[in-house]
Amino acid sequence: MKPNAKVAFVFPGQGSQYVGMGKELHAQFIAARRVFSEADEILGFPLSRICFSGPDSDLKLTENTQPAILTVSVAALRVLESASALRADFVAGHSLGEYTALVCAGALSFQDAVRVVRERGRLMQQAVPPGVGSMAVILGLEMEVVRSVCEAVSNGEVVAPANYNGGGQIVIAGSKAGVTRAMSIAKERGARRVLDLPVSAPFHCPLMRPAAEGLKKVLDDVAIHPSSIGVVTNVEGDLNFNANRVKSLLIEQAVQPVRWEESIRRLESLGCVRVWEIGPGKVLKGLINRISPALQVDNFEAPQDLGKLPKELA
Repeated sequence: MKPNAKVAFVFPGQGSQYVGMGKELHAQFIAARRVFSEADEILGFPLSRICFSGPDSDLKLTENTQPAILTVSVAALRVLESASALRADFVAGHSLGEYTALVCAGALSFQDAVRVVRERGRLMQQAVPPGVGSMAVILGLEMEVVRSVCEAVSNGEVVAPANYNGGGQIVIAGSKAGVTRAMSIAKERGARRVLDLPVSAPFHCPLMRPAAEGLKKVLDDVAIHPSSIGVVTNVEGDLNFNANRVKSLLIEQAVQPVRWEESIRRLESLGCVRVWEIGPGKVLKGLINRISPALQVDNFEAPQDLGKLPKELA
């Protein structure tokens, strides 16, 4: 790697969970065991057991999924920090993953983060009754075309882009009827593929405003510290070093689209050539490879992934 080349850590969001995640880290590293133990104590129930053994139906409950992914990601981060010299120059996270990024940057304590995302998951689930909202993936249409499709079908209902994931992948969210209409129009306008997403709520759209209001109250009692490294935010796709803006950005994140493609291009413009996805799965690795094939991307989620480290950092 070039002497001035920068490294970014990125952290996954909802959808990356699977039963068994973090189990090997917990078995082999005291740093990981500490994180899981802390999460179990803060939440007052065995989150670690849901991560390691399921059942899948419990892990998929949004109020469990969010703290579970955050906990596994922080456990992986602490193992990486204790077992290697690898450090990030910048961080970013996809949706929920932004909370993990803030923990990595020192802006948010893990104790506060796990408590907040548990409530965030509960608030998001309660914001829209089951079956009322929906999300879908549209592949192969430009950003402006997807926006125009959403506007054309809204008809007084909420339908809006929720994730600009890059590589021609855009997720939309809103009312079930509105999203269904948008899927049909997107196909007519030449979308390569349109897929209904099996999610429990329409995240990152104006229907989440009740969740955002609830989140504001939850965050009132949380201390935000100055970041030790730059955090690229979902709402702006740009760096934020201002601790006073963190809460408002997290609140808006609930109702605004995740600007993931812009976030990755921003990391690249900052001189990042190596990106590590830290936490369960390889979803972000796949997205980043499509956004910028020039970036070298690896993931770290299990003990054997330490073997991917350059010798000078291992």
